[in-house]
Amino acid sequence: MPRRAREKSDNGIYHIILRGNSRQEIFHDDEDFIRFIETLNRYKTKTNMKVHGWCLMNNHVHLLLEKGEEELSATMKRIGVSFVWFYNRKYETTGHLFQDRFKSEIIDSDKYLLTVIRYIHQNPVKARLVKNPVDWKWSSCPGYYGEKTLYANLLDSDLILGMFAEDRNTAIREFIEFNEAVNDDKCLEDDIKRRLKDEEAIEEIKKVMVGFNLVEIKSLPKEQRDEILSRIKKIEGITQRQAARILGISPNLIFKS
Repeated sequence: MPRRAREKSDNGIYHIILRGNSRQEIFHDDEDFIRFIETLNRYKTKTNMKVHGWCLMNNHVHLLLEKGEEELSATMKRIGVSFVWFYNRKYETTGHLFQDRFKSEIIDSDKYLLTVIRYIHQNPVKARLVKNPVDWKWSSCPGYYGEKTLYANLLDSDLILGMFAEDRNTAIREFIEFNEAVNDDKCLEDDIKRRLKDEEAIEEIKKVMVGFNLVEIKSLPKEQRDEILSRIKKIEGITQRQAARILGISPNLIFKS
């Protein structure tokens, strides 16, 4: 069956979601997050696109982009290829890192533009990674709040802040109030998964390791160990780093299983 053509946005602005293949983690440490941001910034410069917002989660990315001199599908392909090259070289892996196609939706009104930027910023809060959206440093939220960041040149905040007030300080104050308001925003494939606490994660891992104690994972034959770790990676709400810490093994053992 042929793929359905992507819907075109009249204003060129899209909400994009890029997911790890089979929901696998794509960012394992700060270097990975930074590399993706640098890659995004490099192709922003090359294509003259605008980046109105972003949030990098452990196994997926939200972007709020306005197309530049080429179609966003081409730009996203460049970004993906560049990051995958870095990832495979760093972790000595091969194969697909991302799902075949990124998901996208058009932004067809100012109201929905504001809904999407708040939804993006509140992802880490709804996943229980932080209590306040500004505390997640891998999003555009700190930039919108007027805080200094290492990637200030990446963010194009004028369009959205300009919807709140002409004076920038006033706009930031009103944006913060809006961004932190309790809401039931629903956006593209709204399926934010709650991160499990360690005690909850331990119980879920035990269900997968029936017949074994957690500490036994280290001594199992490689084939059997990798099969169990592969199933643990698929547990919703558990990050690979969290599982590695609970099992007392190197994160690389899980990454490569």
